[in-house]
Amino acid sequence: MEILLEQMGKRILYRRKQLRLTQEELAERAGVTSQMISSAELGKKAMRPENIIKICSVLEISTDYLLLGKITGTDTDMLSVKVAELTPEQYRHLEDIVNSFIAAVRPATAQHN
Repeated sequence: MEILLEQMGKRILYRRKQLRLTQEELAERAGVTSQMISSAELGKKAMRPENIIKICSVLEISTDYLLLGKITGTDTDMLSVKVAELTPEQYRHLEDIVNSFIAAVRPATAQHN
């Protein structure tokens, strides 16, 4: 259980920083205390289900991602909504970025298949 809480905490912290939110801002938007956010990020205390849902909503992640670290259709749907708002030029630029990223992280043997 302790390892699970630590992993969840790391995912909250990483996503909060991605969104450039302070613990206080996340807490305010989620309707929880900043102490709860701090405890969650440190993996010190389990959260109530309703608070998990609130935090996931603010962080724009699925509960599956927060709890298990798994990307689901909900996560990809959220990303699709953001991508759909791009201009055609921005979309093509994003496509170049994604292709470069995939090429950089894919093992060398997989790139030749």
